[in-house]
Amino acid sequence: MAVTGGSADGTAAREGREAQEMRKVREIRGEALPLTGPHSLDPLLERIGDARYVAVGEASHGTAEFYRWRAELTRRLIAEKGFSLVAVEGDWPDCQSLHHCVTGAPGTPEDPGEVLDGFGRWPRWMWANTEVLEFARWLRGYNLALPAGERVGFFGLDVYSLWESLHAVLDHVREHDPDQVEQALAACRCFEPYARDPQSYALATQVVPAGCRAEVVSLLTGLRERAGRRQASGADGGRTAEFTVRQNAEILAGAERYYRAMVRGGPESWNIRDHHMADTLDRLAAHHGPGTKAVVWEHNTHVGDARATDMADAGMVNVGQLLRERHAAEGVVLVGFGSYGGTVVAAQQWGMPPETMRVPPARDGSVEDLLHRALPGGSALFVWGAGVPAPAWRREESDHRAIGVVYRPQAERWGNYVPTVLTDRYDAFLYLDRTRALDPLHRYEHGTGEEETYPTGL
Repeated sequence: MAVTGGSADGTAAREGREAQEMRKVREIRGEALPLTGPHSLDPLLERIGDARYVAVGEASHGTAEFYRWRAELTRRLIAEKGFSLVAVEGDWPDCQSLHHCVTGAPGTPEDPGEVLDGFGRWPRWMWANTEVLEFARWLRGYNLALPAGERVGFFGLDVYSLWESLHAVLDHVREHDPDQVEQALAACRCFEPYARDPQSYALATQVVPAGCRAEVVSLLTGLRERAGRRQASGADGGRTAEFTVRQNAEILAGAERYYRAMVRGGPESWNIRDHHMADTLDRLAAHHGPGTKAVVWEHNTHVGDARATDMADAGMVNVGQLLRERHAAEGVVLVGFGSYGGTVVAAQQWGMPPETMRVPPARDGSVEDLLHRALPGGSALFVWGAGVPAPAWRREESDHRAIGVVYRPQAERWGNYVPTVLTDRYDAFLYLDRTRALDPLHRYEHGTGEEETYPTGL
């Protein structure tokens, strides 16, 4: 009798789960909006309204459709809503070169492809790919039809370019601020023994905890004071150059803290990096003035509010959370992406050449699995408003796939998913059932990019 009762209970539980899943499938189908072309983004443009910040994610750094739809949305934000800059999860010096190109600065290449060809840090494919090239060519053409002061910029938010930024600061102060040369040289001399190897510097701070902190702080303090004096005096000559050198100095400080924290493990290095990116965005907005409206391009793990994931339990914050905390009154919209299967560009190990990999079907019970069962082979846009009651499928916590630049498809059963309450993590979501790999501009590469902490390669 006990066995029979147990079997009946098991059947009832299974039928109950199946009924819940079917209810969620109906909810998804009822909310799904067609995603067919640029005009199918109209509901998302309406949801964005007058928001000043729109952060658009990606579920991998190697999926063509994520980049393409993000670029399509950004074109419309620029052309129709007056967005004035694009800020990405990339290095400041590389992106500054692309910014000069797309804004038509004198002496820059006419084709952004020449600039993207010079992106040297691994993973090069993250920005040097055909989708970014197509957008950059469009942006340059759009900008050249505008007065110079109204052109839309392209900037990097990340913290990794320690050595490039250090030498940029040194070059600037040698030409414009001789009083700061000694501080810049002191920082160069301090970092020189590590031969541009951040891992070596990070390990050295375990033996000599002070590292190069004092030299970096002295340099940054001097440059901050100079910028403050210029602002107080109302001087505007060379304002952009002053901002750029100040930003490179901020990168030195952020990178030094990041590498010091990285070797200790834990969430601190992640938080330093995301605070740096959010702070850089704030500096860009302040520099460009009160009417500035920014589009942010980063991975879902940076864009989607960390408080709606298990990242919060680990003590981690991210850019999306910081944007909401700092700028909710100005309008913040967070947009996520997901897909069920297809192909992706990634590497088996850090620094190795990129490969086109097969993405296995999404894990059972995940956000992507549920969307696939509701919309097999399809794609859809989901948009929800603040304060509107959410259906169960996006109110309940589910695994949500996250693929980094280092990816091992065979390990998906153990990793690559972030437990997520979708309705709290984003304000809108684009689902594409089958996606394909990006086309890198440089197919073969070995690199020395700085290895990420958690999640890997995001």
